[in-house]
Amino acid sequence: MIMKTKRWLIFPVLIGLLLMTVGACGGNGTEEPDIQPTGTEPVEDVDIIIGNLTDLTGVSATAQQVINYALEDLVNYFNDENLIPGVNLKVVEYDTQFEAANDIPGYEYLKNKGADVILTGVTSAPVTLKPRVNDDKMLLFPLSGNATTLEPPGYIFSPASLPEHEAMTMLAWIAENDWDYEANGIPKFGGASWNEPNGEAFLGAAKEYIDAHPDQFEWEGSYFTDVKFLWGPEVNALKDCDYVFTPNPMAAFVSQYRDAGGKAKFCGNGPHLALLDVVYDAKLWDEIDGMFIVSPSRWWGEDGELINLREQLLYANHSESEANEIKRMGGAYNALDNIYVVLDIIRQTAEEYGPENITSENLYETAKSYSLVADGVERYSFTDTKRYSANYYGIYRASDEVDELVRAHEGWLYHLTSP
Repeated sequence: MIMKTKRWLIFPVLIGLLLMTVGACGGNGTEEPDIQPTGTEPVEDVDIIIGNLTDLTGVSATAQQVINYALEDLVNYFNDENLIPGVNLKVVEYDTQFEAANDIPGYEYLKNKGADVILTGVTSAPVTLKPRVNDDKMLLFPLSGNATTLEPPGYIFSPASLPEHEAMTMLAWIAENDWDYEANGIPKFGGASWNEPNGEAFLGAAKEYIDAHPDQFEWEGSYFTDVKFLWGPEVNALKDCDYVFTPNPMAAFVSQYRDAGGKAKFCGNGPHLALLDVVYDAKLWDEIDGMFIVSPSRWWGEDGELINLREQLLYANHSESEANEIKRMGGAYNALDNIYVVLDIIRQTAEEYGPENITSENLYETAKSYSLVADGVERYSFTDTKRYSANYYGIYRASDEVDELVRAHEGWLYHLTSP
């Protein structure tokens, strides 16, 4: 069972509050009318608004739309099953077009619409909005970001993974499990990315790890650029690497790298999963065969409490063909795991303080002591000083044999936060 520390959380339908009615019969056997006490009115559910700062028309719109499906499906599940008695969850969204200049106008729009918390899959939003949410004491839950936005601890709580932790956890695993040092010497590692927070943070942490472990890897360099799809200079610079972190989306880079004769194993993290459909569309499973991807969420087809709920809601809310297409697109719907953390914080706040007292202050108090145990480990948690929640990662490998990701390491790896 998924549970909060010292509290069980039950995914199936929660039993609603029983309405106590009293029926009485008169002396002549006739039923007396049910009379309500004077002045009593039915208590209406409290509306709690989740502001969704999203991208509907920009470069990440395809993946963001699937994230929005996950948000909608899980919100409806919580409402339909009355998982937060006395509360009705609502979602209001704003399209940033994946332009950082729209983060602040979008935030102000959602705040004016009465948002109680803000959720975002836009990578620039945590950086742009950090001062404002701390001043306003508005909880912001980014589905991507980096460690610098969480320090010092404030009102940004990341329910998803951090690229810094993904990079260090992956490199330590590769050094221990994949590379043959005796036969091949020290491997070279490098990468390329657009100028965006995930790639910058991942490669920055990779360099930090390699600088601390020169006996495990040789740093070949990181190469950043504005949005483009011709990667000639970056391909040439990384062609002799043994492991390469790819730009995301990766199709153009992967094709050009292989055409240039590059033999490296590719590496990626959570955002790569969200855009995995480009691999199917471009028929690149042979080119990425052996690629390692690190993720805090279980992949499709595995068994576990959160993945089982994800599969259940996907097929309950979408036609079979649409659900299969969403799975083919990659891991964007995995965001449901992270969104569950956000909704569960709201649930626990209502339980602790009452539905009418779901304030920023009380949400903050709940969030900073939150814990979620799934599959026998504390998968997600926050503390007074810890504003990221993902504690464990899985390592997956791209397989050309099945055109799918498979587990490269059984079980969960505890996250590394420093070299």
